[in-house]
Amino acid sequence: MDLKYTGAKPSDDERAAVDELLGPPESGWEGADRSGTDLRWARGGAAARERRDLLLPALHAVNDRVGWLSEGALDYICRRLTVPPAEAYGVATFYAMFSVKPRPAKVLYVCTDLACAARGAGPVRESLEERLNAPRAGVSVQPSPCLGLCERAPAALLLQAGVEGGAGRVPGAGAGPGSGSGPDPAPDRVGDRDPGPQGGGAPFAGAGAGAEADCFPIPAPSRNWGQAPRPPEGGDGSGRAPSRRHGSSARRASPARPAFEDRGSRGRSPMVSGRGGVGEEPAAGATPPGTPAAQPGAAATGTAPARPSAAAPGREAPQPHCEVAGTGAAHPAGAGAVAAVPRPRVAAVVGPATVDGLLAAVGAPERAAPEPPATAAVPQAGDPELVLLRRIGGVDPYSLDGYRAAGGYTALRRAFALGPAEVIREVLDAGLVGRGGAAFPTGRKWEATARQPDHPHYLVCNADESEPGTFKDRVLMEGDPYALVEAMTIAGYATGAHQGYLYLRGEYPRAYERLAHAIGQARLRGLLGPDVLGHGYAFDIEIRRGAGAYICGEETAIFNSIEGQRGEPRSKPPFPVEKGLFGKPTAVNNVETLVNVLPILTEGAEAYARTGTGSSTGTKLFCVSGSVDRPGIYELPFGARLRDLLALAGPPPALRAVLLGGAAGGFVRPDELDIPLTFEGTRAAGATLGSGVVLVLDDTVGLPAILLRIAEFFRDESCGQCVPCRVGTVRQEEALHRIKDRTGAAAAGDIALLREVGGAMRDASICGLGQTAWNAVESAIDRLGAFE
Repeated sequence: MDLKYTGAKPSDDERAAVDELLGPPESGWEGADRSGTDLRWARGGAAARERRDLLLPALHAVNDRVGWLSEGALDYICRRLTVPPAEAYGVATFYAMFSVKPRPAKVLYVCTDLACAARGAGPVRESLEERLNAPRAGVSVQPSPCLGLCERAPAALLLQAGVEGGAGRVPGAGAGPGSGSGPDPAPDRVGDRDPGPQGGGAPFAGAGAGAEADCFPIPAPSRNWGQAPRPPEGGDGSGRAPSRRHGSSARRASPARPAFEDRGSRGRSPMVSGRGGVGEEPAAGATPPGTPAAQPGAAATGTAPARPSAAAPGREAPQPHCEVAGTGAAHPAGAGAVAAVPRPRVAAVVGPATVDGLLAAVGAPERAAPEPPATAAVPQAGDPELVLLRRIGGVDPYSLDGYRAAGGYTALRRAFALGPAEVIREVLDAGLVGRGGAAFPTGRKWEATARQPDHPHYLVCNADESEPGTFKDRVLMEGDPYALVEAMTIAGYATGAHQGYLYLRGEYPRAYERLAHAIGQARLRGLLGPDVLGHGYAFDIEIRRGAGAYICGEETAIFNSIEGQRGEPRSKPPFPVEKGLFGKPTAVNNVETLVNVLPILTEGAEAYARTGTGSSTGTKLFCVSGSVDRPGIYELPFGARLRDLLALAGPPPALRAVLLGGAAGGFVRPDELDIPLTFEGTRAAGATLGSGVVLVLDDTVGLPAILLRIAEFFRDESCGQCVPCRVGTVRQEEALHRIKDRTGAAAAGDIALLREVGGAMRDASICGLGQTAWNAVESAIDRLGAFE
């Protein structure tokens, strides 16, 4: 690619995918047919450049529709956004889920990382390659780093782009204003009913009537065009949003559109912004406050296009094949309008993966075995002592009413009663620290952000959990999505932010569709938007999908990714609380950290701090996988011993080692199981708690192979920005390749080299990836006697 535009033309599908996201081009300078006016002056460049943050969503739109990014598609995106083609090419090639070379519409990602390797992923992949004629089957099989499905290891993810004409049931099809359609019929099985008083039907059509799988069409990237909070101008952080924000929808020149596309047009969730009374839908035919008077495809009355058919207040029509919490049951297709829906992408998750299961998924993704409910990943489900996981399995994840009946939005109401400063004081007094691994005090971060005079402020939720062995955030988002929406609203209120970005891992299709539904329902019911719960506070959430880059879990790399740049970390200082997203003060927290805010506000800081230890308060989620009988997410109070956790999960008879903290963590020996599971306890023992990964290895797992896989992971995931990491991760892998079958004196020279390279990476790398890339290898050599 060059700095100049090329003569390559996009296909009709590629053009349609981009135009659906950005709106039609307004002039020949943006890719429309050249007119006489265009020959006299150029227009739109400044406005287009201000939409640079839509580069990643635009790449996703084409990839979801076509399966790869052609030169013509990249050129068209660059014209629309006024981005140099060389820069767009650099962004497109940065992410593992994109391809700039032709490939089949079906891509099968087979996890080869630590937990799956320990459960036999290698033999499964080898047998699959022997039995599958990939070119003939029209599929590309790619080895993948951890997919966040460790409790179902070995696992695989199949994505199919451009699925057209699927017979998906469209809520409200033919039921727009004046259609005369009544409510969709209720589910015809008692077990399919939502547990809440009114329910909250599933948001997306499944694979079509009669299909056997939970295959999720992926919605368009969430946008808030025409939906951004718009209180009076002159916002100054006092609870009212400013009328314009850097990178905001208010500055985008495209026509106003709903934040989430109408489900009736492309299988997406219907989202209506504004506030029609808490717990009520806006009156039929009325335009909710904050909704543009006219939108593409809207009815003449000015209502949002293709509203759902009339149903109980706040309820969407039941959809086929949507999990009912705690049952694993699926909503049947039932009666109602059925239409051919062109869907941009279909995803099927296979786990535990077998060769036969993978072949079946490749042949018919829509008929792959359905995913188990989120409850299956929580062996403790139903335990009354649970705090963060207590609703999973007991509340329908689609039901806002069910969530509120189980105590949802109590914390937000208390936050409004306290005020922003007192909310921060509660979080400080509770002793909450970040759960992503750094353990930085959350209250201090919020306080520093709130004090910044520069506005607007932003909130970013880091849901890009890519640490091998980590899947706790996925389970929270799939099983209790409204909790995250509420927690983000509280965090925004405390820090003076009016816009939140939820940066979600691209390999989490079910989490995406459930969060999209939850955000839409919250917006519809006045829990997001220009006047949250009638308290004059404006806040909204936008989902941004990652595309397969571990480094984007670093807090400043997230900013670059959202802004449409390569996801490379920034130098600090300045710190995010001073200059973060779009150069403005930003608070960044991960999913588990944010969800902890809810019990702090509902129980009080003092009660919360009584659980755990003095320096590690509350409970912690642990991701247990590998050689155990009951892999899954476990919630224990800080201070429990590693031995206690393994007893719950069912340890192997011959324990070889436990990897704490994931690939960036360290190993502990079988005689060290009395380590207290606290940040300070693991640190004193020379280990790390990290994000809560607990990977158990028995004596059948080859330690050199595990270390080599860790080294390969860091080599692949290094962004290459700084020399110590870019070169060091390669040298580390090369050395481990040389000594994988050696011991003693034969390996001594390379072990000395590993120590030298590891020290250089730890001391001189720009971010945590390079600084921790040597940790696991070092601990295996020093604690486990690897290569002796």
